[in-house]
Amino acid sequence: MHTTDSGLRQPNKKVIWLVVGFLVIVIAGLMYVKWWPYYHKAFKAAADHSIGASILGDSTGGAPSWEAAWGYAVVYFKAVWKAAILGILLGSLLQVMLPAQWLLRVLGKADFRSTALAGVASLPGMMCSCCAAPIAVGMRKKQASVGASLAFWIGNPTLNPATLVFMTFVLSWKFTLLRLVFGLILVFGVSYLANRFVPAEKLPDEMKMDDPNAAPPAAPEQPLMVRWGKSILNMLISIVPAYIIFVLLLGAARVWLFPSMDIASGNSLLAIAGFALAGMLFVIPTAAEIPIVQSFMSLGLGAGPAAALMLTLPAISLPSMLMIGRAFPLKVTLFVAGSVVVLGIVCGLVGMFVL
Repeated sequence: MHTTDSGLRQPNKKVIWLVVGFLVIVIAGLMYVKWWPYYHKAFKAAADHSIGASILGDSTGGAPSWEAAWGYAVVYFKAVWKAAILGILLGSLLQVMLPAQWLLRVLGKADFRSTALAGVASLPGMMCSCCAAPIAVGMRKKQASVGASLAFWIGNPTLNPATLVFMTFVLSWKFTLLRLVFGLILVFGVSYLANRFVPAEKLPDEMKMDDPNAAPPAAPEQPLMVRWGKSILNMLISIVPAYIIFVLLLGAARVWLFPSMDIASGNSLLAIAGFALAGMLFVIPTAAEIPIVQSFMSLGLGAGPAAALMLTLPAISLPSMLMIGRAFPLKVTLFVAGSVVVLGIVCGLVGMFVL
């Protein structure tokens, strides 16, 4: 084999088959879990102007309880378990099936190009933030840049094409336009700026990618199945327990995050800020923000708080931040969380005048 101008070795047949196999698993998994179900749901949204009842039900108000926690967790995991399994599967397989040098070449630099490519790559995924988190963790373990990994993680739920279609049918094209504009800022702008919070020495070694004299990566010492088993076990241990615990906690705390007395509090800045913060913390399945906003607006929620929720609810959540916590510096996670809240507030203020 000889090196190319970029310093990468020509892939052998085994590597090519591994990449092809990974892509087949991705396409088959997304077809079963996301694309086919959403295709049918789009017709329901167009015909009924609804995609179902709010996952919050009518249980806002009262006090936190084990019943509230368990009830929400059951409904939530029934909605996401297939996508959650797929996310863990893809996140672990990514680490053992894709050549590290390929990912470094495309997504390894702390520039806008890598961020943009990862953001675009997130569009077919259509996963919620928690289901996309294992893949983002896998990307970081393969030394994808902070910006690229964040763009993929946030882009999955925020720029989900199916959700945008549902939103247009159920809410209005104005909601969709707001979501799209602020979603683009969040996915491509905030993710790119997050690179600045990572010391240069901790970023992928870009010089090695472009050095024609760099030695090729060493061949794995262990068989593929052994490496995959270790990868998925490590991911299950480090991600799943916190995921389950904090879904339960948020299920109980939703009576505080979305108190019924504040639903009809109008379009005040305080209401917008409160719902932006609650939306950033709370965890929902894909597209669940649509029936939540629809239900709250029927109870009198103003357009401003509704617009804030529409952006912040799907973007990230406390469980998903904990899931990616070890893969990103704390400053990056806090920057993203703060940016989601600030953009949610601005989106809410704009929504007061355009919705």
